[in-house]
Amino acid sequence: MTPRWLTEAEQDAWLAFLTAASLLERRVGRQLERDSGLSHLQYEILVRLADASDGELRMTELAATLLNSKSKLTYQVDQLEKAGLVTRRTCRQDLRAVYARLTDAGRERLEQAAPGHVDTVREFFIDAFTPDQLAAVAAGFGEVNRRLRESPE
Repeated sequence: MTPRWLTEAEQDAWLAFLTAASLLERRVGRQLERDSGLSHLQYEILVRLADASDGELRMTELAATLLNSKSKLTYQVDQLEKAGLVTRRTCRQDLRAVYARLTDAGRERLEQAAPGHVDTVREFFIDAFTPDQLAAVAAGFGEVNRRLRESPE
């Protein structure tokens, strides 16, 4: 079977995406580290916990939401726990289940970090697009996400 080689326009789009994604990830990571002492993944963990009912999620659910391995998540939650931003607890009904819970200090750190993070995302991502382009980006990547989630590894 002959591969469907990328056209020049398709190659340009693919390379622009790869470069932008790497540069944006680095910029956001540096901003968060500088302004709040958090890695991007740690910030996302705090965001997910803050959005959860009662400020807690089962670790397996948190890993699935963040699309990270359990071991990588465990390490990051260890760091957040040492900093007093998260606590962990086991479930009485299922001793294998471990929950991560956002502490008051974690909520405060998130509230402190959020404005700078949003400013960075807005400056280097949101404001780079017109409203129509942003809608197209959301729709396009929504479809990419759907295909990836539905496709077997």
